[in-house]
Amino acid sequence: MKVGLHISDFTWDGGPAEMRFRLAEIVQRAEMAGVDRISVMDHVWQIGHIGPPEHDMLEAYTALGWLAAKTERVKLLTMVTAVVYREPGLLAKAVSTLDVLSGGRAILGIGAAWNEDESRGLGLLFPPTAERFERLEEAILICKQMWADDDAPFEGKHYHLARTLNVPQPLSRPRPPILIGGSGEKKTLRLVAKYADSCNINTLDPAAAAHKLDVLRQHCADLGRDYDEIEKTAQTRFNLGAHGENVQQTLENLHALSELGFSVAHGSLINVSKPAQLDLFNEKIIPALEKF
Repeated sequence: MKVGLHISDFTWDGGPAEMRFRLAEIVQRAEMAGVDRISVMDHVWQIGHIGPPEHDMLEAYTALGWLAAKTERVKLLTMVTAVVYREPGLLAKAVSTLDVLSGGRAILGIGAAWNEDESRGLGLLFPPTAERFERLEEAILICKQMWADDDAPFEGKHYHLARTLNVPQPLSRPRPPILIGGSGEKKTLRLVAKYADSCNINTLDPAAAAHKLDVLRQHCADLGRDYDEIEKTAQTRFNLGAHGENVQQTLENLHALSELGFSVAHGSLINVSKPAQLDLFNEKIIPALEKF
């Protein structure tokens, strides 16, 4: 089982003046320990279950550019890009740039968006749910077209691109992988079956997560897609306890997810900025998961 580290909280000791150094240290140590991928949220305010909106939050693709410069091997992505926060042509260009400057390590994590408060707060587009999903599908098609070295026009219901020129092309072949985040059974998981290389499913309730995989399997059957070629990533939390008292339970839970068919455990490490917590993660979790 591969391990992904999701960095979702930047309110750390030292504040913004020290943030770039602490962030670089975290990702470099995680990379050395064997983490497969690192993600950040695509939010402009902190989200409620982590902290108040006034807590520190970095813009996703600028942060990923910094991580690309400070790492050599780990894959880099947002978990996940809110489709309505960027025009798809610019998004394809941003991911292409990340891929080129990281040496071919970009993944496009994308979803339909959900945080209306921050969207309204900063004047970002936030149409009704049905339209966001329509835009999500069109954005994926635009990215795939731009990454296919095809500069023909794109005419959709919501997006109209006169020339989908994208130079330089990404280094990843045949293109950067596409991960669609979310567990909606009617729309999201069907889009996964139709377009995605990876899914990302919340696994705090393992029984519910198993059901989501069954739904995805049925969508694949309906669309003629090979279910096994889709990478299943489990969105989780690594809460190891102040002194590692939760390590064994964490490993048991992750082993159960592996048995369900998830091949990547991707989650936030509670208190990631504390060196002792990162030590526990690097020494106890990563080596154990590699054996699953």
